[in-house]
Amino acid sequence: MRSCVLSKISWLYQTKVYKFDLFYLRNMSANSPPGNSADEKHSEIGPSVPPNPVETLGSRIRDLDVDSIRRYLAQKLGFYEPAESSVPVEKVLDEVNLDGIVKWIKSERCKNIITLSGAGISTAAGIPDFRSPETGLYHNLQKYNLPEPQAIFEINFFRQNPKPFFCLAKEMYPGNFKPTISHYFIRLLHEKGLLLRHYTQNIDTLERQADIPDDKIVEAHGTFYTSHCLDCRKEYALPYVKERIFADEIPICTECPGVVKPDIVFFGESLPERFQSCLQEDFQHCDMLIIMGSSLEVQPFASLIDMVPESCPRLLINREKAGVRSPLLRLWGLMGGGLQFDEDATRDVALLGDCDDGCQELADRLGWGDELRALVTREHARLDREAVASVPLATTSPVPGVSCDPKL
Repeated sequence: MRSCVLSKISWLYQTKVYKFDLFYLRNMSANSPPGNSADEKHSEIGPSVPPNPVETLGSRIRDLDVDSIRRYLAQKLGFYEPAESSVPVEKVLDEVNLDGIVKWIKSERCKNIITLSGAGISTAAGIPDFRSPETGLYHNLQKYNLPEPQAIFEINFFRQNPKPFFCLAKEMYPGNFKPTISHYFIRLLHEKGLLLRHYTQNIDTLERQADIPDDKIVEAHGTFYTSHCLDCRKEYALPYVKERIFADEIPICTECPGVVKPDIVFFGESLPERFQSCLQEDFQHCDMLIIMGSSLEVQPFASLIDMVPESCPRLLINREKAGVRSPLLRLWGLMGGGLQFDEDATRDVALLGDCDDGCQELADRLGWGDELRALVTREHARLDREAVASVPLATTSPVPGVSCDPKL
């Protein structure tokens, strides 16, 4: 429900987070630079920006009539049979299964593939997701003495106390992990000339390490790759911030006393402008959508699945089915169609299991399996050589009071 790098939400925080996110989505501005909080003034959004999903939802709820609710309930109870549509629904895929997806990708009809990814494509690299019981990142944040786990990614809390975030950042900083099979499958799509754009919820920069071109990547929830001073907005490259984080220092701007914050989107901040500008153009040209390792619960990212044309097949590679809308919501048109995996499906296919296994299986069926394995082996060996050749960061004495030891 929340708009950040997070995928699922703990039931303990569900009600509170839902209320917060309604406020947050109403105050998002695509034109604000990274780091501006939602309560600051934003420039007016132009007419090309899509309608706010929360406001659209509210207006549709107000327009509901009692008869439509009665008809739905009567139908579910067996008291009412809706008239059959005179226009048959045609299947987009010849076979609504993985074989049909493979046939589609191999055909001349498939030229522009968009991939959407969540935390599931990075867990094989050793990066924890956020809400898995016992192993999720939120489960292991007690040592930072936070008012609640999500506070570590809230901009107002960060302004008051940035230390917990930078201690956490040291544990999960880019460069400590290698891209996965899933990342290299996306790169292979690019090398085959099929990748229109890759949209990711992740902030780990593994797409960049996998050498997917920058212009093909949209980091919907921001990135560690660049940073800005919260006060004067001076930009900093990754090495400057990384050196200070690994020295147990809080990065401070060289131009003013402001804290330098990586350009990841915190709760209370705007989504990157690039996210809004790219989706305006990309999704109308998409003829194959692949969703990988995302619960599709975080808005507005989850809404992207409904922005592709109705003639566009959609493949979900995930451990469980996601993005399936309630029949009641579909009847009323409240949340878009969502993914449909039942017997009436015409274009949606679910490949359930780990993302790496799913991507490798898809590559095998496409005839790219050996090529993908060789790419992963070659690139991981290169990263290992670079890691050995790199000069270790010089250590400095930690700034007093900045030690990441939670007891200090």
